[in-house]
Amino acid sequence: MSVHAVTKRLTAPDIRARKNGEPIVALTSYHAHTAAIADKYVDLLLVGDSLGMVMYGFETTLPVPLELMIMHGRAVTRGAKRSLVVVDMPFGSYEESPAQAFRNAARVMKETECGAIKIEGGARMAETIKFLSDRGIPVMAHIGMTPQSINVYGGFKTQGRLRDQWALIEEDARVVSEAGAFSVVLEALAEPLAAKITKTIDIPTIGIGASAACDGQILVMEDMLGLSPRVPKFVREFGKVGAAIEGAIKLYADDVRSRQFPMPENTYDVKD
Repeated sequence: MSVHAVTKRLTAPDIRARKNGEPIVALTSYHAHTAAIADKYVDLLLVGDSLGMVMYGFETTLPVPLELMIMHGRAVTRGAKRSLVVVDMPFGSYEESPAQAFRNAARVMKETECGAIKIEGGARMAETIKFLSDRGIPVMAHIGMTPQSINVYGGFKTQGRLRDQWALIEEDARVVSEAGAFSVVLEALAEPLAAKITKTIDIPTIGIGASAACDGQILVMEDMLGLSPRVPKFVREFGKVGAAIEGAIKLYADDVRSRQFPMPENTYDVKD
């Protein structure tokens, strides 16, 4: 009789319990193989709608359909065994009403087997966050610079640089926490504002271009690997994967063109 060790996957309550504790390590992931690599080191993997930009070449996240998020969500949950997998709800899939949000979020969770979903918006989404949370769907909130609202902002712009903007953003954070979100992403916020929000709300804050004082940090994996053509100013590149890929492809192309393409010995032995 064989005994197999079962890896316990982190859950939304596990992440919620990390408030003021050990920093939460999070990354985006869109494939089974990158999920499997990152799973050894991170607590949370976000299947972000940023995949539309970094994988499919869209200018924004807005064109991404629900079906694409589900397909990539399936891949990531197959690759990761320990991390909490969170799937972004794409633009147009949840804003109309709490009922619409529940239908689509339930479909995402059923078809991907993820552990939570993420929606953008603060106070305006509080009713939806409560509706979903009360019906068994863990919700990660997302405030500050919300990419799905890029046409309202007029571009990807840091929020909270003016102190008269702080009150509304602080209210967004307070309201999503009270509505039942288990954590909240703070994106492109002025550092002192993100630090203040982290101190004043009861759920973990996950920063991206915000503050080191946040309860955790998240980056787009392709950005931090040096694989994206356009990397935000706040991102530190931890690798030069794009340059490595280009170098390897150039070597391959040079070998083929010079007819010196190497094959391992005895790959195709001819037998008499």
